[in-house]
Amino acid sequence: MTAIQNVYCVGRNYRLHAEELGNEVPTSPMIFLKPSHAAVKLEGAELKLPFNQGGIHYEAELVVRIGRDYEPGMTAEQLVDGLALGIDFTLRDVQTVLKQKGHPWTAAKGFKNSAPVTEFIPFPDNDAWLNQEFALLKNGQQVQLGSTRNMIFPLDTILAHIGETYGLAAGDIIFTGTPEGVGPVAAGDTFELIYAGTSLGTCRITE
Repeated sequence: MTAIQNVYCVGRNYRLHAEELGNEVPTSPMIFLKPSHAAVKLEGAELKLPFNQGGIHYEAELVVRIGRDYEPGMTAEQLVDGLALGIDFTLRDVQTVLKQKGHPWTAAKGFKNSAPVTEFIPFPDNDAWLNQEFALLKNGQQVQLGSTRNMIFPLDTILAHIGETYGLAAGDIIFTGTPEGVGPVAAGDTFELIYAGTSLGTCRITE
């Protein structure tokens, strides 16, 4: 499998999530990046997070993997070769300060272990992509439930925007946004990611 290259993330791609944090809903895809070193295997992992830097929130997301170089007009079925679930861990207190200062989000989003990802499964056709739900369980309790039907920007729009603006190539992955229900993380928490009723992986958080 091609090693992970760029890690693109779509911010505020679910209206209710933008609203729960008091943010404006974007009118075009809002893209930020995490270092490739932030991406780690989720299944069975003991993930150490920097609790000494303030509150940390979980954000469960569908993740797609790019299988070939982008060319204008490509559809998701032509460009994407894998689907996974991931968690965009965020230093929320740090992010709040960065937003107030108008600074980039890298310190809040790009720390080590901030982008755990499950194993990739084959990318479904467009109908299946649009008709499956994903969920995050925290300590056995469902805390997030999402569906691509509720995305502000559909996948083809996201792919075209990133491909034309920044470029896309084999090995790039995209976190496609989180639904409402984000919340705090504590040492000892266990997270499980569910896609179409099937568990794709679990991880445990340590200090």
